[in-house]
Amino acid sequence: MKTIKGNIQISELKEMLKSFNGIFVKAVVDIEKEIMAVDAELHADLRELLIDQEQSNHENVWGINLYPDQSAENFIEFDSMVNIKPGFGNRTRGVDNLEIQQKIKNIVKKLVT
Repeated sequence: MKTIKGNIQISELKEMLKSFNGIFVKAVVDIEKEIMAVDAELHADLRELLIDQEQSNHENVWGINLYPDQSAENFIEFDSMVNIKPGFGNRTRGVDNLEIQQKIKNIVKKLVT
């Protein structure tokens, strides 16, 4: 597991593919702090890393999958159990709020080079 506050190269994400399933890298993004954690078997572990080490708030942390071998259009998948937050208006594994989706996209675009 790794917290990304600066930049991570796409080549590093491609290396992470080898340690899990070879298809995607799990990531969790804090939309307030504009950081993310990557490279774990479970999104929940990444969420806890941000909460414990970065003092992220649960409501600001969203799980995604990154597909380093895909085009920009298919690079991010909004699918994670950590996204089920009925108290914050999100009842699915996706990210229902389009504004939050856009924030996540912008943060990932900024962090992944």
